[in-house]
Amino acid sequence: MKRVFIVAICASLIAVNSPAGAQSQLITTHRIPAVLALEAVGVAVATCAQRGFAETAVLVDADGVRQALLRGDGSGPHSLDSAFSKAYTSATMRANTEAVVERAKTDPVVINIVSKLPNMLLDGGGVVIRLKGEVIGAIAASGAPDGKVDEACAQAGLDKIIDRLN
Repeated sequence: MKRVFIVAICASLIAVNSPAGAQSQLITTHRIPAVLALEAVGVAVATCAQRGFAETAVLVDADGVRQALLRGDGSGPHSLDSAFSKAYTSATMRANTEAVVERAKTDPVVINIVSKLPNMLLDGGGVVIRLKGEVIGAIAASGAPDGKVDEACAQAGLDKIIDRLN
């Protein structure tokens, strides 16, 4: 009973303090179609395979939820979690993971975020996906010995589909 009362008070305060008409406004978001998400991770894995690296690629939506995943032939089991964490970090921090790594060198807040929250990883390989300035997801690759190689493979996957996102 106490919980219901508290929720009712909070809802009342929100309603009273909301700008006029805010209750009727919808938030529009964009999603990457499944077929394009699968194509992007496939291209990322194939690109790295051509360069001699066994990779896993993951594409997440703007909330960091897995949408597509492909574990390439010979890719290590740890690459599944690593690729997801890179994509999650990129989507939620709204930047490529290489940029997040650079920010962490001078911004202790970034270190706190990454060290305290689950699924965050400071390593190159995550690429944010934007559509007209809006973050709509991220793609990441993991498995190469260098985050810059992982990022290049993830970017190749994104480059393959970017023109068809609208």
